[in-house]
Amino acid sequence: MARTAQNPVKSVETTFEILNGLKDLGGAGVTELSRHLDLPKSTIHNYLSTLEQEEYIVNDDGRYRVGLRFLELGAYSRHRQKLFRIAKPEVDRLASETGELANVLVEEHGRGSYLYRARGEQAVQVKAHVGTRVPLHSTALGKAILAHLPRERVEMISERHGLGTETDNAASTLAELEDTLETVRETGVAFDDEERLDGLRCVAAPVLNNNGTVLGAISVSGPTNRFRDDRFTEELPQKVLEVANVIELNVTYS
Repeated sequence: MARTAQNPVKSVETTFEILNGLKDLGGAGVTELSRHLDLPKSTIHNYLSTLEQEEYIVNDDGRYRVGLRFLELGAYSRHRQKLFRIAKPEVDRLASETGELANVLVEEHGRGSYLYRARGEQAVQVKAHVGTRVPLHSTALGKAILAHLPRERVEMISERHGLGTETDNAASTLAELEDTLETVRETGVAFDDEERLDGLRCVAAPVLNNNGTVLGAISVSGPTNRFRDDRFTEELPQKVLEVANVIELNVTYS
């Protein structure tokens, strides 16, 4: 999938390169960020000064970090999502009943973004939080979504973001992914068997509106030692399907 901007504004691109650089580095000074992005220090300084002026970054004695003003924008965006408002109590219930980590994911620009996460009593700690973006092909949530997108869209996403980038268990070819997506369409559930993170399994189901358009997906995830045998293949899929069905009804009729 090629970039779609007809006449991209270089200064805007540079702004986001700098912000992403600060995120990737966990904060940085001018010199470190200049080396990381291969941009002149004077350019880096000018952009950082402007971003600080607009209160989007914070300067801690010469070390800059992304500021909390982005949280305001993210919270605004999330609360505008009808799926978030309707799915939240049901996902809370899913986490409570299973004792595991329950999730809501939506697709934007060919990647999955965690819209909400709820933790049960036994939930594992994973390196992801609300807003984290992940590849779609290597997560149960993502596959649940991809299975209900047009084939052309799946091909475009795969071309742009690539396949097989997480663990050896993730789909590495489009044909392999398509076979998996066909199974998801037949059964209504998707599985992640250590495809994104070693030792982690996940069961997901799509959330569709009354026109069959996929709005997102919900899931429950946990360690392989608890996600095995009938619990992984029967009990949790049934529970996830039940919750997805409730959310779909509420989306349609609320």
